[in-house]
Amino acid sequence: MTSTHDDGVVAGRAADRTSHTHRLRGLAGTGLPAALAATLATTLAAALARTAGVDFQIPDGGDTIPLSGFAVVTGFFSLVGIVIAVALLRWSARPARRFVWTAVTLTAISLIPPVLSGANTATIAALLGLHLVPAAVMIPTLARSLRTRAD
Repeated sequence: MTSTHDDGVVAGRAADRTSHTHRLRGLAGTGLPAALAATLATTLAAALARTAGVDFQIPDGGDTIPLSGFAVVTGFFSLVGIVIAVALLRWSARPARRFVWTAVTLTAISLIPPVLSGANTATIAALLGLHLVPAAVMIPTLARSLRTRAD
């Protein structure tokens, strides 16, 4: 008499699911502290630029960008980067490579609005630099994490 026993298949699927969940949590565990570091670094850099005389005034509305604005926007887009990394880990065969390509492209696109803002040269230069600060923190950190977690 022959019997079929499928516990290995079910256990394999459960192990894959557990492993996948572990990889996603690990990526979030790496990404969230990086997002906090990027937010702090960008806000500190903006405060230093303001101390050096950059006014961060945008001519269209005449408003000045507050330091809290840098923190909120950096935090938000860092979280968006984590979501993109998680999605690529889930659905891409080469998540690290695709993440770097996507993140660098989005960073380059983010440099366009400051140039078109009509702000003074010091504000434009500072804003361009402040776009690169969180990118320099988030992109390598998440790419490295994707490389180790995709295995």
